[in-house]
Amino acid sequence: MKIDIYSHILPQKFLDAFSKRVGEKYLLRMLSPRPPVTQFDIDRCNLDMRFRIMEEFADLVQVLTPTGHTLEGTASPDDAAYLAKIYNDEMAELVLKYPDKFVAAVACLPLNNIDASLKEIDRAINELGFKGILMHTPINGKPLDLPELEPVYESMSNYDLPIWIHPTRLSSVADYVDEDESKYLLFQVLGWPYETSIAMGRLVCSGILDRYPDLKLVTHHAGGMIPFFAGRVNRVKCSFGQEITGEEPPLKAKTPMEYFQRFYADTALYGNTPGLMCAHAFFGTEHLLFGTDMPYGPGLGKQYTSQTINAIEAMSISDSDKKRIFEENARLLLQLDI
Repeated sequence: MKIDIYSHILPQKFLDAFSKRVGEKYLLRMLSPRPPVTQFDIDRCNLDMRFRIMEEFADLVQVLTPTGHTLEGTASPDDAAYLAKIYNDEMAELVLKYPDKFVAAVACLPLNNIDASLKEIDRAINELGFKGILMHTPINGKPLDLPELEPVYESMSNYDLPIWIHPTRLSSVADYVDEDESKYLLFQVLGWPYETSIAMGRLVCSGILDRYPDLKLVTHHAGGMIPFFAGRVNRVKCSFGQEITGEEPPLKAKTPMEYFQRFYADTALYGNTPGLMCAHAFFGTEHLLFGTDMPYGPGLGKQYTSQTINAIEAMSISDSDKKRIFEENARLLLQLDI
């Protein structure tokens, strides 16, 4: 079995509710990074097309994860809480209806409403059977080490289920100060791995991983820049939470690197075997999980799925390690009974 732990979905019922609750103007932002809405935006909501693609790959199943612009960036706190429930309810329906395709789901949260987010975490895990939550970085331009987010980390640590970290950056974030926007899609291609890397650094250096030693975090695109720049990363200056507590707690690890290596990473590098070997060398077999980024890429994810499978198969590691990456690590991390 190949368990794709980073497969996105944008449910149609959610889109309908979003359009009614928030409005057509913001629906365009939810659908596409920049207008106009393309045929891809429409097709990625099509389950039949997804199933036809999945059937071309033997024993492929998916963990459903949210996608589109963040609720906290497009809706009011009350609307975001309302829409997150609809999003999660529809993903739960899909897992229940198509258990041979979808083995689990990851909750969408209204992170501009922390009280509602904590309630939705409890509901999604206890009532809907979800196996984690997704957080974008940054959150409306703010970092993931804000004190207001600590109850989220405490909750997920207590549940012993992971947080998927998904980078986000818009074209309006210019690459240079004298420009109005990013060019050549660089805000996404290079900006997103940068956002992932900065978020990891802030979580490590702020002491959050020290305060919640059982917290599990899944990074997109094989941990961004961190594995390649491991030597430089080990030079970061960490305070390990003293800004928050007023004291410097005893460290549970000797170096920042030991904290960075606690993260998990997916394989969504779109066929880059040397990149996967770099991530494998950094995170180890046990912290690398098969993920494709479906339905993004050519052919609604068909190309990326094929390239990712082939890249893993080409890795210079044992067959047993490949099996761990394809399925066993996901079973353990997500507590899957399949």
